[in-house]
Amino acid sequence: MPTCVIFNPTARGDKARHLREHLAGLAPDCVFKPTDCAGAATRLAAEAVVAGFDTVVAAGGDGTVNEVVTGIARAPDGLRRARLGILPLGTINVLARELRIPFALKPAWNVVATGIERSVDLGEMEFAGADGRERRSVVQLAGAGLDARAIELVSWSLKKKFGPLAYIWAGVRAMRERHPAITVNLGGDSHADAAESRRAELVLIGSGQYYGGSLRVFPRARMDDGKFDLCLIERVTWMALLRFVWGIATGRLEGQTGFSYWQSAAFSMTSDARVPLEIEGDAVGHLPATCRVVPRALRVLVAASPAS
Repeated sequence: MPTCVIFNPTARGDKARHLREHLAGLAPDCVFKPTDCAGAATRLAAEAVVAGFDTVVAAGGDGTVNEVVTGIARAPDGLRRARLGILPLGTINVLARELRIPFALKPAWNVVATGIERSVDLGEMEFAGADGRERRSVVQLAGAGLDARAIELVSWSLKKKFGPLAYIWAGVRAMRERHPAITVNLGGDSHADAAESRRAELVLIGSGQYYGGSLRVFPRARMDDGKFDLCLIERVTWMALLRFVWGIATGRLEGQTGFSYWQSAAFSMTSDARVPLEIEGDAVGHLPATCRVVPRALRVLVAASPAS
């Protein structure tokens, strides 16, 4: 069965619209399915698995990848039947950086065509959405608090024009708002005898090491260790953010006052106020939320040898 490529026509300044033309010579047998609205990639990926495609490629940013993976996971026995390929066409492409997938189209397609399978952990996040409780997969990262609020405030026109800089401006706007406390309950880790509770105003969650591009927020993270890493910032202030950036740059964030770092196979987040939640760079809903990690549940194509 030929490969199914699901692509976001608006990714990376509309360049994805030319995807068929660029791949025509590389992959003439591919079936292309463009998305036309938020959530469409989830439906298309689930349909592709049911139709018998054993390789489903997400062409777009981290949000498109997340929707495709969520669709694969929702299909009957989908994670066993289909594997994921990635063509990074988005603004930041954190997962592609983590897996060392080239950003250029031809080398990225070579990974799909000739790469090897790697099994990575997959999170299952349940949260409050627009229509009640919703569930989505988490491949690389998520966050509750300031970063999710900044994503809510991002202007599409600025994102299209300025790329990652649009998130910085949205973050400045979000800093002017109130930052409610979040209670994080850690549990389900085989190394923990009982659940632990912590409070913070910003919670960053990672399966891999990177966040927001090439920032190594989670230095101990491994995508196949059966746990997610959590970085908790107790108070969101300008000084705390400066110390956060400095700690990442120097590799000395863990252990500093006002920050805590945890690893867990399951956790929950609650708040007395509305706290937004983001998954893979998309604002998806708000707390309360629960998450559990399914070890090595997702098969993804990576380069046979590390990319240079």
